[in-house]
Amino acid sequence: MKPNEVITFPNKPEDRLRVALRELEQALSDQALAVQEFRLNMAVLGTTVGGLERSLEGYRGTLEAVALDVAEARHICAETMYRAETMVQ
Repeated sequence: MKPNEVITFPNKPEDRLRVALRELEQALSDQALAVQEFRLNMAVLGTTVGGLERSLEGYRGTLEAVALDVAEARHICAETMYRAETMVQ
């Protein structure tokens, strides 16, 4: 359709109704496809979020292990410093 093209409007009410129903059917079909695509995208999003959640759980576990290692190293360091101070005195 060109920008300046005039669209003829159906004269008879039956013709207008037929055109309106055709356009409604097309709109409903387009909507059904959009809803189907939305549902597929939501499923993909759910899978992605699930993977992210598992990844974060693994990361949290690694951080907890590192925190325990750091606490142990801090304790050993404090113990070593205390022994060194008692040897110097």
